[in-house]
Amino acid sequence: MPLPPYVPKSLVAERLPLIFPEGTPNRPHCIWDVAACTVFVMLYTGAVEGAGQYLGPKHVYRMTEEQAALADDDARSTYARNVPKPGYEVAGKRWYQDTTKEPIRDDTLRGALMPVGAVTALEDIPTTSPKPRYALKADFAGLFVPYVTGKALNRAIEDWQQANLTSGAMARISIVRMGAASGRKGIRVTFPSGETRQLRAGPSSVIAQAAVEVFAPRFLEHPAVLWLSESGNKVVARDDKLASAIGLKIEVDKNLPDLILADLGPTEPLLVFVEVVATDGAITAGRKAALLMLTEAAGFRRFQVAFVSAYRDRQSPGFKKTISDLAWGSFAWFASEPDQIMILRDGTSSPARLNTLMT
Repeated sequence: MPLPPYVPKSLVAERLPLIFPEGTPNRPHCIWDVAACTVFVMLYTGAVEGAGQYLGPKHVYRMTEEQAALADDDARSTYARNVPKPGYEVAGKRWYQDTTKEPIRDDTLRGALMPVGAVTALEDIPTTSPKPRYALKADFAGLFVPYVTGKALNRAIEDWQQANLTSGAMARISIVRMGAASGRKGIRVTFPSGETRQLRAGPSSVIAQAAVEVFAPRFLEHPAVLWLSESGNKVVARDDKLASAIGLKIEVDKNLPDLILADLGPTEPLLVFVEVVATDGAITAGRKAALLMLTEAAGFRRFQVAFVSAYRDRQSPGFKKTISDLAWGSFAWFASEPDQIMILRDGTSSPARLNTLMT
């Protein structure tokens, strides 16, 4: 098969961040220099799905600037064929030393590009074998055709993302883009009642919007917003009046919640305290206890109160930082996976067998 059109490494490095935008799983290892070098060498040697040519880490760490500049098919094929041979060297200084084999193989190929559908590998070669086994998926390789640019390139990238990235990854990318696009305009949140409120731009506001517009209608029968804190204006008169009407005495310096939802569908209304976690501030055991005191003082019973920590996604720094402190008997919800919810079941009063928890 003919080799793919020659493209410089600079073009590969330029396009990888477009293909893998903010929010892509393991994005750093999809777009770092090692990834750009690896994808370039795969294109250079013709290691593309269906071509019968495969790449090993040695093809990458033995590449030099002098070799990479040789764009004719003979030079490219000779390099691809001879690199696996012991003692083969090319002119110039290597891009990497032999010790870079693991970052190329484990971090870039297996850990980043294969999970997102950019690279495939032969499965019938033993793991310890040095034989080349990796190839770019054909549709991914097509994103580096040099004469495809502008709107055509953007359309091709979007098609590839829709076909290969998971729904969670696409949701995560959309959330990140939403936050970036909010800019100076801020974020407009639409309540279940149809009321709208403008929040300041920022990651917390993006999560708060998702909690109101996505979480509430998915997990509550008849949702309503009782309270929504705003950056720079923590207490809104309308919300304070509603909270006071149902007996919640919220003290700004002690128990100020981010969001209070109500489910008016059940016979006994359910209060849902949601903490929006961009970097910190999840529902911890102490936070839960303080909010329970607030609701008990207002006459609500324990089964009428729920607690949710809302995050952008499971890969967000906020979740990684707070997961060990999440309170038992609470929930965790992720805007990038809106149909799923994590239950931190408190089994101290009613322990259960695993088979009963699976129903």
